[in-house]
Amino acid sequence: MTFASPTTPAAPGPDPVPATLTLPAPAKLNLFLHVTGRREDGLHLLETVFQFIDLQDDITLAVDPTGTISRTHDPEGVSEADDLTLRAARALKAATGSPLGARITLTKHIPMGAGLGGGSSDAATVLLGLNELWQTGLSRNQLIDIARPLGADVPIFVHGQNAYATGIGDVFQPVSLPEYWFVLLMPHVHVGTAGIFSAPELTRNTKPLTIQGFTALAGQTLAGHNDLQPVVKARQPLVRHAIQLLSQAAQRVSSDSVAKRHKSDITVRMTGSGACIFAASQHKSTALALLQEVSQASQKNVVAGQTPNAERITMRTEFGTLFLVRGLASHPLGSRQVG
Repeated sequence: MTFASPTTPAAPGPDPVPATLTLPAPAKLNLFLHVTGRREDGLHLLETVFQFIDLQDDITLAVDPTGTISRTHDPEGVSEADDLTLRAARALKAATGSPLGARITLTKHIPMGAGLGGGSSDAATVLLGLNELWQTGLSRNQLIDIARPLGADVPIFVHGQNAYATGIGDVFQPVSLPEYWFVLLMPHVHVGTAGIFSAPELTRNTKPLTIQGFTALAGQTLAGHNDLQPVVKARQPLVRHAIQLLSQAAQRVSSDSVAKRHKSDITVRMTGSGACIFAASQHKSTALALLQEVSQASQKNVVAGQTPNAERITMRTEFGTLFLVRGLASHPLGSRQVG
């Protein structure tokens, strides 16, 4: 796939294109994930709703005039061969013929192997950022075409809007979601996506909920389910324990006066292929109560980080990592000018 670059890099002038950008790469949740079939090529047909959340990696991109694409350090657990940021930059360079290169600095905050889409989000942010820095002028749809071979979740992060998705997870209809607060519980285990999708016991014929069915239930208990969850739950004791721990805490909080006053149900579910489990509520006070309940049930918890407005809290426990995050109305780069 090759796109002709419509412009060449701007000559120095009064308003030059910046040589460096620092951009966010947010995580996502699958509010539900249905496997509705399988194509002849082996890829699975999916139905899901993607929700961006206030947990993000940070990426700094610096133009390299020599044309070299490199990273400034080796993030823990990310080999150069597996680094999607490098693959994304090389794919954009190959598609556009840009003579420029880039130095990429990745600061990880999103856990890996969690089903939160961190690597895919990093790749999408590189595509969006270098499209701007290199002045390649591609549209979002053209960038999505480049994104597809990089990974199943990369296109949604380029799309930039919370969305109902079908196909292999790459056909999007934007959705407006209620404001959700999420407690995330990330156990100390990495789940491989390929092994879960190839499992013989995986259900592959779920009847689609449809976007109408999802929106009809919006504002009530979270619709649908995750077809991958029973497979991961059976194979991974730590995930099974995380679901139990969060579900029991949610039951206790739901019976509390705060939750009763809000008349809010707490949905506990796995995102993607795991290992992250989330609990969703439309009320911050309920989510805070749940975070406290889970932290008390986990030993040796330490508050590791908190944003100034307390909208994002991280706790590291003996069992796993807890996050309190809010749902985002859109990707932080969703309204950024592209093309």
